[in-house]
Amino acid sequence: MELGLATFADLAAGISPQERMRNLIEEARLADQLGLDVFAIGEHHRPDFAVSAPAVALGAAAVATERIRLSSAVTVLSSDDPVRVFQQFAEVDLLSGGRAEIMAGRGSFIESFPLFGYDLDDYDELYDEKLRLLLAIRDGERVTWQGRHRAPLQEAGVWPRPVQDPLPVWVAVGGSPESVVRAGTLGLPLTIAIIGGLPERFAPLVELYREAWAAAGHDPAEARVAINTHAFVGETLKEADDAFAVPYLRMMNRIGRERGWPPSGRQQYEAMRSPRAALAVGEPEAVAEKILMEHTLFDNDRYIGQMSVGAVEHKDVLRSMELFGTKVAPLVRAEVARREASAASPA
Repeated sequence: MELGLATFADLAAGISPQERMRNLIEEARLADQLGLDVFAIGEHHRPDFAVSAPAVALGAAAVATERIRLSSAVTVLSSDDPVRVFQQFAEVDLLSGGRAEIMAGRGSFIESFPLFGYDLDDYDELYDEKLRLLLAIRDGERVTWQGRHRAPLQEAGVWPRPVQDPLPVWVAVGGSPESVVRAGTLGLPLTIAIIGGLPERFAPLVELYREAWAAAGHDPAEARVAINTHAFVGETLKEADDAFAVPYLRMMNRIGRERGWPPSGRQQYEAMRSPRAALAVGEPEAVAEKILMEHTLFDNDRYIGQMSVGAVEHKDVLRSMELFGTKVAPLVRAEVARREASAASPA
């Protein structure tokens, strides 16, 4: 199972966007040095996050790293132009020597829709149409296409072309069955973000994805699933809580006020990091157990942890990353390898 990290480049009070971008590249470089598999950067159009153009940040990370795969998390495809998205990520792929990925989603915030002149009433139609155009561009350097939300293309050439053929495109979802079925039908790998509640609630979505994949005639062995949760590692549970709990709760309550969620306090936080719940926070062994619990539920091919949540201090994020790479990852990889070997051995 691949192990990686994601960030929205949250901005803390007193940290300038310039400093946050320097810190972001330091995080990418450390993830690469730790031997992790994926580093992903999100797209937002809000004052509390530093990255609105993930391909630019990923391009900088490409020249600062050597082997780690570089992904958006997510590219808000509904309010972007698939031609430009493909071109930008093709260039990241060229800069990185074939390590770029697009994680295409509809986005968990809506600021980009009015910003770029799109109607929220077209929310799902925009995503579906633009995803299919992105795949058409990926399939060949000249594309003929017509839709409702963009000017048609007639034998239009789209360059540059990436190193990878095809350039990986993942579908990222937060719980929409329609998006899960779309990913399976199109034969695209799936990322599920689990930011609250019990992960087991999402098991039917993974089953639905694999059913849609098989029904569309794709090889079941080629279906790929990634799970993304908030995560933080300390030498002890107290160390992890001291660094993570307050920024996490501050962020969740800030967003919750916008969305009408009830306020969360320490009791809710502790419930969220209990053994069956979504938060992977604690000492290395506990975090490894949480990731392996989810692997038991989903048989997922990739896990991505999001650590710099709510502007956790940079030094604490680096320490958590180090523990994730040096202590959590070996535990998880050894157990997954044992499970795979056991499954492959004759009964």
